[in-house]
Amino acid sequence: MDFDQAHQAFLEKHLAGRTGERKGRLQRGHQYAEKLLLQNVWWPLFGTLEHLHPEYEIYDWNRKSQFLDFAFLPPYGRFGIECDGFQSHVKDMDREKFSYALNRDTFLTSMGWKMLHFSFDDIQYRPEVCRMLLNLAVGPYLLKSQSCLKGSSLASPAESEVLRLAWHLGGSVRPRDVMEQGSVNFRTARNRLNRLVDKGWLRPVASGTYICRYELTDRSAEGLA
Repeated sequence: MDFDQAHQAFLEKHLAGRTGERKGRLQRGHQYAEKLLLQNVWWPLFGTLEHLHPEYEIYDWNRKSQFLDFAFLPPYGRFGIECDGFQSHVKDMDREKFSYALNRDTFLTSMGWKMLHFSFDDIQYRPEVCRMLLNLAVGPYLLKSQSCLKGSSLASPAESEVLRLAWHLGGSVRPRDVMEQGSVNFRTARNRLNRLVDKGWLRPVASGTYICRYELTDRSAEGLA
């Protein structure tokens, strides 16, 4: 099934299961930008629309009804995904709306949601950036769920901290950085780095015959559990 077929079936399924304003909101709210997010960002990364809910109704701290562009509701987490256009979400936003938007995200975070925002410009012109960020946010949860089923393991907490340190340092890390961060000796730091190389999350970079640093690979987000 290609994207267009999957998207059509996706909409038909959710429209059939809704009535009243929830159905009307889906008919009005799921338009070009939301479809483009799925087509350019979500589908190339995951190849399925399972567990996604378009125009998903939530309530704020005053029990006021709001709608997320998408809710991703797998068995292991809750993610709110928003496509934000500059005109509607920034240029035309007054102070009250701005404050409410921040408070709403903070409230949802306190309720266990992970809120993800992507600009329409990035979705349209720089979707690879959106895919990278989405993979960083959601990928570890997908892998954690798979590991529970398969009995495999992700990075240890110490290894995850090394990966986060590499991201913080711009994409690469030295044994000395790991030693300073974790208050460990050179052998322990090198062993952690080598384990991450074996798992495909780091690659060694040599200067002559000496490995001077380790770079993140395209798969490094897998270890950020």
